[in-house]
Amino acid sequence: MKIDGVAYRTIWLAKDGWSVEIIDQTKMPHDFAVARLTDLDEAAHAIRAMLVRGAPLIGATAAYGVALALRADASDAALEKACTVLLATRPTAVNLRWALERMRRHLSALPSGQRVAAAYAEAAAICDEDVAINRAIGEHGAALIRQAAKTKKPGEPVNVLTHCNAGWLATVDWGTALAPIYVAFEEGIKLHVWVDETRPRNQGASLTAWELNHHGVPHTVIVDNVGGHLMQHGMVDLCIVGTDRTTATGDVCNKIGTYLKALAAHDNNVPFYVALPSPTIDWGMADGVKEIPIEERDGREVTDLTGITADGRIETIRVTPAGSPAANYGFDVTPARLVTGLVTERGVCPATRDGLLGLFPEQRAVA
Repeated sequence: MKIDGVAYRTIWLAKDGWSVEIIDQTKMPHDFAVARLTDLDEAAHAIRAMLVRGAPLIGATAAYGVALALRADASDAALEKACTVLLATRPTAVNLRWALERMRRHLSALPSGQRVAAAYAEAAAICDEDVAINRAIGEHGAALIRQAAKTKKPGEPVNVLTHCNAGWLATVDWGTALAPIYVAFEEGIKLHVWVDETRPRNQGASLTAWELNHHGVPHTVIVDNVGGHLMQHGMVDLCIVGTDRTTATGDVCNKIGTYLKALAAHDNNVPFYVALPSPTIDWGMADGVKEIPIEERDGREVTDLTGITADGRIETIRVTPAGSPAANYGFDVTPARLVTGLVTERGVCPATRDGLLGLFPEQRAVA
């Protein structure tokens, strides 16, 4: 995607050919900053502190983290340590485990002298595959927006509601939930996006709105609790969200608040779609509510807010009383029964085991 006419990915090799550069998303939307990663600890910090976030981008960053670690030591022990350290950074997104298992499997079979070059090549392949997957998700998902457009009166936009940030900032490029929006917009379909602010980290207000604004897509930022009201009044044609982990039975785990939007959509007969790349599917898991680990983050993400002052200073303020504790559950699980369909790189399917296996029959032995 482009920022002011310049094409960017969210992660890339620096000009030195070995260090890794990322967009520091903790600085957004008020500052566009690039951070440089040079070793395992910096890669792990980037994931843990959410300089990078979004399941696909976390996986890509972890893959490059392994490559950076092996530059210092390419032994079996170092490879195992790198995978262990990186896996511990974020517990919910399954892409992290998927990418690390892929790197471990590929590199452990090689002699240590070949591992560094192979690690960089495999990390680059993971990134390129992510871009292709997300572009395909965009093509399949855009068909849903086209279908909705046929039901609108002349001149009326298709109103899409999304939650959190599942755009290109959450992936290597294109995004998941926003990819269909970008494809439809480029086709000239008239649309408008309702952007949930997505407390507590405000990824919708700060990241999704930033993306759409720079790409020229009409949108409106709303507080998280407005979605149900909009649906009651016919102001949402469909919802599209992302997911950090999807069970083999179609349950989806996404940013906290997604479940409530799915309930509102179900009550108002609004289609609720989830866009996901196949590495996000956990084929060994059947019950999302019982089995998916839910990350609990620092309570300061709830009690404190960071923004820009009238005179241009970036400041953090506390919005709750001193001494009041805060709980910060990062994700919730939306049961498959509330999901209209899953949008993957191979097409759209029902949120069921049979639906997923229809698109990914090679997984039958696992699921």
